[in-house]
Amino acid sequence: MNIADCRRFYAEEIQFAAGLQSLPLVEAFAHVPREKFLGPGPWEVGSPELRGLSIAGAGQMSYTSVTDPRKLYHNVVVALDKSQDINNGQPSALAQWIEALDLKPGDRAYHLGCGVGYYTAIIAELVGPAGSVIAIDVQSNLAVRAQQNFSTCPNISVHAEDGAVFDPGPCDAMLINAGMTHPLPHLLDQLKEGGRMVVPLTLAMNARIGAGMMIRIIRRSDRFFAEIISSVAIYSCQSARDPEREQHLRAAMTGGKLVQMKSVRRDLHGPADSCLVHGNDVCLSSASLPV
Repeated sequence: MNIADCRRFYAEEIQFAAGLQSLPLVEAFAHVPREKFLGPGPWEVGSPELRGLSIAGAGQMSYTSVTDPRKLYHNVVVALDKSQDINNGQPSALAQWIEALDLKPGDRAYHLGCGVGYYTAIIAELVGPAGSVIAIDVQSNLAVRAQQNFSTCPNISVHAEDGAVFDPGPCDAMLINAGMTHPLPHLLDQLKEGGRMVVPLTLAMNARIGAGMMIRIIRRSDRFFAEIISSVAIYSCQSARDPEREQHLRAAMTGGKLVQMKSVRRDLHGPADSCLVHGNDVCLSSASLPV
């Protein structure tokens, strides 16, 4: 198999592993060269399942060194900085989250936690040349690599910024690829009418990584509909974590109430039975909203 054949097989592997329905997304995985974004080999690849166990303290992560770029086209994580435990992410998980954004040609998309830009490139394939992508990463060395990878792409901009304060401007879609205790108000404000946000709400497992639920938020006028789309273990956005909210989020998760979430309330209101994680600016709620 040549490398194009491997990309095609990989795209189909991701299609079935993630249960993808979007054929354009499958084609994006078949087209974007993963090795371009990972830099020159050799590369260190590892099992995402084993990494999940190691995060939970039930095993030890190990990587296998490969020199053939064809070996990158599996549903594996690839180390970017082993000393910092940073990798390129699990393709099937990212594919599921990207599909949940329902990206269309011409959309303006935001990718927080872009790393070296591989999944940003997948997003860019879906929005096309008429669309644009704004990407950021708090790790300046990764952001610089992503900037270099997109140096010839005028519709993709990359910034070394903190996601808790960076303002991407009005967006049709946002992929938040770092764990938070709550959706950030300034990002909700920047969702356009019909805009979609996919964001991980997590509990800290250690100083760097948290686990929880990936949720999708859709804006309709001043209403924000919400639903859970998957479980998640992910790097944390440390500056977007509120210790008090984390306590309430933990209670909602461990008590099984978070699965009842149907909306994110932005209106000023007191605590109510429908409030799963109450906040004055952002409230995770089980209240149904009128369509």
